[in-house]
Amino acid sequence: MADLQDEPHSVGIGAEDLPAPLAPETAASALERAAALLSVHPVADGCNTFVWTLRQSPYHDIDTPDGGVDTDIPRLRAGGVGAQFWSLLVPPGRLREDATSDQVVSDTLEQIDVALTLMHRYPDHLCLALSADDMADARNRGRIASFLGPVPGRTLTDSLGALRAFHALGVRILAPAGAPWAQQELTAFGHEVVREANRLAVLLDITGCPPAVACQLAGASKSPVIISNTAAAALTPHPANVPDEVLIAVREAKGLAMVTFDTARTGDSLHAVADHLDHVRAIAGPQSVGLGAAFGAEPPGPRPAGLTDPSGYPRLIAELLDRGWPESDVTMLTWGNAQRVLRDAEFTARRAAH
Repeated sequence: MADLQDEPHSVGIGAEDLPAPLAPETAASALERAAALLSVHPVADGCNTFVWTLRQSPYHDIDTPDGGVDTDIPRLRAGGVGAQFWSLLVPPGRLREDATSDQVVSDTLEQIDVALTLMHRYPDHLCLALSADDMADARNRGRIASFLGPVPGRTLTDSLGALRAFHALGVRILAPAGAPWAQQELTAFGHEVVREANRLAVLLDITGCPPAVACQLAGASKSPVIISNTAAAALTPHPANVPDEVLIAVREAKGLAMVTFDTARTGDSLHAVADHLDHVRAIAGPQSVGLGAAFGAEPPGPRPAGLTDPSGYPRLIAELLDRGWPESDVTMLTWGNAQRVLRDAEFTARRAAH
């Protein structure tokens, strides 16, 4: 199967159209280096909410730029996005607090159907990915690897059947936040969920979990956990951002904290987002930092200047190179860390099978 050592077709920005990389004395040369890097190590974005948007407004055609939403194929290509995790969660405020588990399951199944329909509609650009090998193969064929998830942990009450059914449909990420088994602490059933997720190679996305529960989940899981969209609470004390104790737990679990692009959570500029990436890298380590912009909303929300849609990724990578990030750390940020986490989860699942 394909791996990072395989010769990839370019995704988004063509390496053949670029001059040889130059020393980073100027902003222009840093942008050229960023484009060349992304042609080989594209962005694996941990969060995009476009599936919900498409469910509400099915008329969106992502073949062409659409001012009503910030996600479409031309801008994903321009940004060098090679893998996308499509969130299947209902946005905050849209999910009724009194919704039963059956209603949440039904809602999630509809989200899965919309996501699969999206991939079938654009087979030359998107393909369903179930594994790290699928992720690399999609890149090598010039497609955007599309992972389903996370799905809400609220779908699991006293049975693991829903998790197994979601896995059979292609889901590879579960979000415990809001589930009754992961609120104040990880319950006995919560530990069963973790074990079953590990057995199925389903990643646990601890975004939105209380810090104590997030640390419990990271410690209980034999596979790496992820935070699909977050920022550093030490820099911006937003309730959705994670404190350093959670970043340390992610580092110890060899997991992945993926930084979002949200004015309220990161600040209003590309430089502010880079500051959050610097902090997460310093606390969690270069092997545990990633990107989870959370694009896909309708209408697009407030975004930092320079990062209003996926086409801004090369500018962010250029900024990090200008700040002295080694290219090896940047390639882990964009692609390597996400693929490694998937491989580790698959290894854990194989080991559990024996």
